[in-house]
Amino acid sequence: MTDAYGLPAGNRGGEGGPAAPGGIPAFGGSSAFGGPRAMGASGGVPMAGGASAAGGVPTGGGASAAGGVPAPGGVPAPGPAGAAGAGADDAAVPRRVRVVLVDDHRMFRTGVQAEIGETARTGVEVVGEAADVDQAVTVITATRPEVVLLDVHLPGGGGVEVLRRSASLMADQERPVRFLALSVSDAAEDVIGVIRGGARGYVTKTITGTDLVDAIFRVSEGDAVFSPRLAGFVLDAFASTDAPPVDEDLDRLTQREREVLRLIARGYAYKEIAKQLFISVKTVESHVSAVLRKLQLSNRHELTRWATARRLV
Repeated sequence: MTDAYGLPAGNRGGEGGPAAPGGIPAFGGSSAFGGPRAMGASGGVPMAGGASAAGGVPTGGGASAAGGVPAPGGVPAPGPAGAAGAGADDAAVPRRVRVVLVDDHRMFRTGVQAEIGETARTGVEVVGEAADVDQAVTVITATRPEVVLLDVHLPGGGGVEVLRRSASLMADQERPVRFLALSVSDAAEDVIGVIRGGARGYVTKTITGTDLVDAIFRVSEGDAVFSPRLAGFVLDAFASTDAPPVDEDLDRLTQREREVLRLIARGYAYKEIAKQLFISVKTVESHVSAVLRKLQLSNRHELTRWATARRLV
C-alpha cells in the first residue's frame, strides 16, 4: 500500500515529539515521507508555475518573495499576504519562504512538492530542485532561496559537498542561504557531518508535512532545528573538546568508495550505481573490489551486513 507520495506506507506513529535537549525545536511523529529509498534518481520534475525543472533547472513562473518582482514573461508575482484577490488561506500566511529541494529520488521530490508547495496554504514557494551535487550548486546559485532542503547522500559527493561549494552563499550577510538536512539517515556521522558543514538543522523523513513547513520557517529565521534524537548527537559532539569517535575501518575508504558502499548496501546493481554516480560499470567494480579488500570482506552480502551494522544505509 502506498502513501500520498507514491512511496510504500510504513508504520505511522502519533504526531508530535518530545522537545530536544537545550530547548532546540524537535519534530517527530507520523511520517509524511517515510518510504524506503529504492526509487531511481533522475532530474527535476514539473514545478509550480508550469515550467519544468528537468535537469535541475530553476523553475519558471515564480518570483522572489521580496517586493513582488515580476516573474518571467511579465506576469506579476503574487503580492504580500492579504493583498487584493488573496483568499482567506493566503491572508493567514505572514510571509513566504523560497525553497530548493535537493534529493536524488524524483518521486520523493514530487511528494514533498505536493505536500508543502501549495504556497497560499503553507507559505512555502518551491523555486527549484536538483538530483545531484552539481545540479544542486547550479540551482541554488541561480535562485538564491532562503532555505535548501538537502539530502545527505547524493551522487557527486553528498550533501557535505553541496555545503562546501555553497559556503559563500551561507556567509552572505544580506541574503544568506540556509540549509536544512532532510534525510532517511539518522546516523550520528551523517548528522555531525552536515552540521559541521554549515547546515542549520537536520530532520528525518519521518517528519510530517506540517512540521516540515514549521522547520523551514524556523531555519529561514536562523533557528536550529532537529528531530528529537538527533539533537543529542549534536550537543554531545559540540560539548566535547575531544574529536568524535573515528571508525578506523570506515576511515580507510575514500569518499567515492563510501558512496559505492552505501548504494551496494541498498541493493543497487552495478549499472544502477554507475548511472547514479556518473561513472562506468568497470569503475564501480574497481571500487567494490577496493572496499572488499580494505574491509577484509568476501562478497557484497557481507558488505551489506557490515554497512547495516554501522547504520550507513
